[in-house]
Amino acid sequence: MPSDRLLSVLTCPLCPAGLHRTGGALRCAGRHTFDIARHGYVSLLTGHRRAPSADSAEMVRSRAAFLGAGHYDPLARTLAGLATELAPPDATVLDAGAGTGHYLAAVLDALPRALGLGLDSSVPALRAAARAHARAEAAGWDVWQPWPVRTGCADLVLNVFAPRNGPEFHRVLTPSGALLVVTPTARHLRELRASTGLLAVDPGKEERLRRTLAEHFRHERAETLEYPMSLTAGEVTGLVTMSPAARHVDPAALRGRVAQWAAPVRVTASFVVSVYRPRRGPDRRPRAA
Repeated sequence: MPSDRLLSVLTCPLCPAGLHRTGGALRCAGRHTFDIARHGYVSLLTGHRRAPSADSAEMVRSRAAFLGAGHYDPLARTLAGLATELAPPDATVLDAGAGTGHYLAAVLDALPRALGLGLDSSVPALRAAARAHARAEAAGWDVWQPWPVRTGCADLVLNVFAPRNGPEFHRVLTPSGALLVVTPTARHLRELRASTGLLAVDPGKEERLRRTLAEHFRHERAETLEYPMSLTAGEVTGLVTMSPAARHVDPAALRGRVAQWAAPVRVTASFVVSVYRPRRGPDRRPRAA
């Protein structure tokens, strides 16, 4: 159930006015109404605003199992450590493309009085994100669209392997806030690419990211995190099927192929974690009544 503090962050995506709770829904002064799902999240997606694609239930199950096994815990710990440097203990943290809420939960553990809001367009992901942490809330939204969130409400924005909407990142952050972005390097999962259908990572991805965000943000620093993972055949299959590659890979064929490999399978995890600060400028248009 959305908290009162969350309601001070969200706005109606149609007006936009503030939202209040009425029964099992959120409603604005213009009587636009959004149901609160029994799983605890609220979907603000309506009509033409629906996201064209979202993670499937199978992708979310695979991701929850893989992350739950701890394989990306070093990344979660890195984000948590940076959060304590960049945000106050009572921060408002927004996670754009939150997925299951795994990384948002790690950050909230590190910030003892913080509130987190995860935005995602996948219903199965939202169900997981809504229960990821006692101080985490989840809302259904396409992060490519203007967000139903008040201007300047966030101390920290997380963006982990998710779409990057630079203008909205900038608008919702306080002037002293920070944006944390995680991208894979060209070495990430390199041992699996040729044989599993995983998409290659463009070596110029990080530089392109900086150019994309440069209008609204200054790049403060970046940390590279790389370590080996030892995976079972089932975990390799889960790693592939939790990714966008799942949309064009035959799961049965993948399982058969991976089952023939000698275990454990050695795989490289390799990420860049970048810190950005908002530039001062005119892109702080109001979004609240």
